[in-house]
Amino acid sequence: MLVLRKPYLIFLGDVSSAVDAKTAFGVADWCPEDVLGELAYPGAAVSTGKPAMSVAEAAAAGAGSLLIGIAPVGGKLPAHWLPSLLEAVRAGLDIVSGLHTRLSDIPELAAAAQAAGVQLQDVRHGAWPRVTGTGRKRSGQRLLTVGTDCALGKKYTALALARALQARGVPASFRATGQTGVMISGSGVAIDAVVSDFVAGVAEQLSPDNEAEHWDVIEGQGSLFHPAYAGVTLGLLHGSQPDALVLCHHAGRQHIASLPDFPTPPLAEAIEAYLRAARLTNAAVRCVGISINSSALSDADWLAYRDRVEAELGLPVVDPMRGGVERLAQAIHPHKEYSHVA
Repeated sequence: MLVLRKPYLIFLGDVSSAVDAKTAFGVADWCPEDVLGELAYPGAAVSTGKPAMSVAEAAAAGAGSLLIGIAPVGGKLPAHWLPSLLEAVRAGLDIVSGLHTRLSDIPELAAAAQAAGVQLQDVRHGAWPRVTGTGRKRSGQRLLTVGTDCALGKKYTALALARALQARGVPASFRATGQTGVMISGSGVAIDAVVSDFVAGVAEQLSPDNEAEHWDVIEGQGSLFHPAYAGVTLGLLHGSQPDALVLCHHAGRQHIASLPDFPTPPLAEAIEAYLRAARLTNAAVRCVGISINSSALSDADWLAYRDRVEAELGLPVVDPMRGGVERLAQAIHPHKEYSHVA
């Protein structure tokens, strides 16, 4: 498993699009205390709002890593970024990257890192244990976010839910399975880069034995209903051995994104499919609620949608961006009454 050295100096380079900087924003939003500042070239059009810092200033302030917060088209590292990365390495900073380009494949950078005694952390290609799943029951409790499709809020829901449980005094940890999640938490594994035979085993390693009352909130990946990514979803589901599931869905999405021949399933069918698959390694698994990305709905339509789905399924329905996830935390750890939050 990767363990990253914090705090970060976020590298923005010459970014021109906020979409390309989603990693930077995710890290700045979810672990702001771990971000000292940002490094951007003149003319960059995007900022996380963190203080502008040079490499030298960040190193003097105690930065552990330069984190590449942008994903250029094709995931390749532009050659004109290399001087900044070399400067960071020579200043004693690790480099953290989620790009397809392997930092260790750049001879000049690899040699400089070795000479400086720092790490080149390729999050997408990081080392992971070559172990197969055992299905052994582990102590502690686990929740996995799952989805009707990809890219609809599984990471955000897991982060928000871990934070909500902690606010209740419940021992809880966010377990990252994607590159941005790893950068936010500082540890984890990009599960979609793991060889298929080892996905379940790595998921077991990610969420080991723990105290009986401790909850691991595990970031979901892919979807059982996606023709390309169902495999990683199933391996993660079996290895996570969840006690609880939260189903994530994008309201109004009628088919798998970019695949119109694959309709998204009704929510009740999706819940049953996930529960049936999860029972292989935990017969007592349950679904505790629904997390909705309601960005396509007006406020009034969202409230009507929420109330209808709750009546149909008998489960709490939330949008983390419209009212938070406290009602999911209540379903997991019910120590007080809850009410609707509009």
